[in-house]
Amino acid sequence: MDKQRRNTKKYSFRQPDLKELRSLTTYVLKPLEFKARHRKLLPILSTKVDEGLMSVLVQFYDPLYRCFTFPDFQLLPTLEEYAYHMGIPILDQLPFSGLEKIPSSQEIADMLHMDVSDIVANMITKGGIQGLPSDFLITKATLFGKAMSKEAFEAIFVLLIYGLVLFPNIDNFVDVNAIRIFSSLNPFISHLPQTLAFKENKGCLRWSARLMSLTNNDISWYNRVYDGVHIIDSYSEFSNVPFLGTCGGISYNPALARRQLGSPLKDKPNNILLEGLLFQEGKDPQNLKDRMVRAWRKVHRKGKNELGPKNCVSLEPYTSWVKRRALEYRIPYEYPRPTPMVMVGP
Repeated sequence: MDKQRRNTKKYSFRQPDLKELRSLTTYVLKPLEFKARHRKLLPILSTKVDEGLMSVLVQFYDPLYRCFTFPDFQLLPTLEEYAYHMGIPILDQLPFSGLEKIPSSQEIADMLHMDVSDIVANMITKGGIQGLPSDFLITKATLFGKAMSKEAFEAIFVLLIYGLVLFPNIDNFVDVNAIRIFSSLNPFISHLPQTLAFKENKGCLRWSARLMSLTNNDISWYNRVYDGVHIIDSYSEFSNVPFLGTCGGISYNPALARRQLGSPLKDKPNNILLEGLLFQEGKDPQNLKDRMVRAWRKVHRKGKNELGPKNCVSLEPYTSWVKRRALEYRIPYEYPRPTPMVMVGP
């Protein structure tokens, strides 16, 4: 069996300095009330990113199926997981289409409880896009925080989280796309093993060795917090889920995420369910953007009646297909897998 490796690529990840932004949390005097208004933005702000893990994980990304393909299983982020982690429900309407007009200086000032003259004086262009410097916004948030002006402080603080954490583009800069998403106010579980041996990594193994050591049986496939959730299966004319962002659009395949949402994967999903869609902003000859916008008005969900009892197993036909795909696409790290990461005591 040919197990030739695919060459790895080097990626850089934006790691913004969030020290000043995190310091603003001292002005959040009632965290539970803040959570009721803004869901789980505070925990997101404190999340630490492991660049080593990200650098290795991205090597497993499979552009054909929009997922991470490992030797005998696949993983992908789901809408339901994002909704849970952010504490924001997925509404049956388009959160952000990219067609929204850029708010005027007066509208931005009203949203942030500022004078319009402050917005006009500080609105600049970076990288070909307008926005507000983060130091200006942090200074304003600090002033409002010290003055205990809760609404004004929270508006600026939340915008900063949107612009620097959720939708970063340029360092120390909140661009108008983040402001547009903020103005809509409708943005929409780790599956890695939770065993002590894996989390502590006493053997000091590289992330490549740690991930390659995982088998289908090591993954924490399902969390009971999703019990009763009707999963989003497709939208309108599309056989999967179209995503729209500030830079274009792409499709996501819920059919490959069944196990993560508590249902079995019995065989390779039908090719129709894995349709690939992709366009870049300004390059859309098939008019996908307008079609995606319309599609989000008609959501197709599935629950227990359609999916059956909870049972997140994979059957041999599906597993065999994943293994063939892994060989075809070529896994980026060395076979055979390392021995299990269990440290033997003295």
